[in-house]
Amino acid sequence: MCKSEILCYNKSIVSLLQRMTNLEELALYIFVGQRTCLDGNCLKNDIINHLPRLNKFTFNIRSFIYDLDQADLLSKEYIQDTFKGLGDIQVISCVDYFPKQRTGQCHFYSYPYTLTYYNNITNNFTDGLFKFVREVSLFDEHPFEHEFFIRIARAFPLLENLSMINQTQQKQKLNNNNEHLSIIEYLHLNQLRFIDTHDDYVEQFLVNTNTCLPKNIRLFIHYDSLKRVTNNFTRVATRVNCCKINCLRIYNQFQISKRLTNYFPNAKILI
Repeated sequence: MCKSEILCYNKSIVSLLQRMTNLEELALYIFVGQRTCLDGNCLKNDIINHLPRLNKFTFNIRSFIYDLDQADLLSKEYIQDTFKGLGDIQVISCVDYFPKQRTGQCHFYSYPYTLTYYNNITNNFTDGLFKFVREVSLFDEHPFEHEFFIRIARAFPLLENLSMINQTQQKQKLNNNNEHLSIIEYLHLNQLRFIDTHDDYVEQFLVNTNTCLPKNIRLFIHYDSLKRVTNNFTRVATRVNCCKINCLRIYNQFQISKRLTNYFPNAKILI
């Protein structure tokens, strides 16, 4: 097994594996930062063709491409087509471009997915059943709508740890009445972390007509965002889920008030 963050793919991973000519099984889980996407042709030309005894190959490979123009990013269809000729291996791929950062990512993995984590999920996430995954992180420059979170709950039924980065407000929230939306449940969730998020996503999880949280949740959040979403710790719609928080880790400097402690009656508040 190789699990690592690799900044120099050719000099580290490729040169090492090409010397392992007797290798029969390989699990390759890497994150690569470079200027071009890795794809199926890279796997075949750089690795598989040099391992004549290889009979089992599982992988989870993410390329992070920096200083990128959108025209330089290959399509998902092109990337997926490069995996033809891998026999019985089923491959899922995803390609994203983030124009604000001028970066992109290309992620592909062998399916079924056997890892316990799945990082940097975007709106382009390919649905499936990921029964081993316990930890998920979400990131995008495009908004996550309610339907997206339904997909996440279905794909990761045993999800325990969820973190999120998205500064873009939801669009459908502005246009639709939320009464018709189904309530989402994350039955095994025990940690929720808002790292750099728009208030809409805090509402998505704390308003009980959007999401029904299980008890004993650890919540990591910025104080100002929490104060706004809960209307200075008075909002009825967020009170039910906030009562289920057993550990509240708040970023930024603030003074613990009686109103805050009353709103989170079961939580240990950490600064």
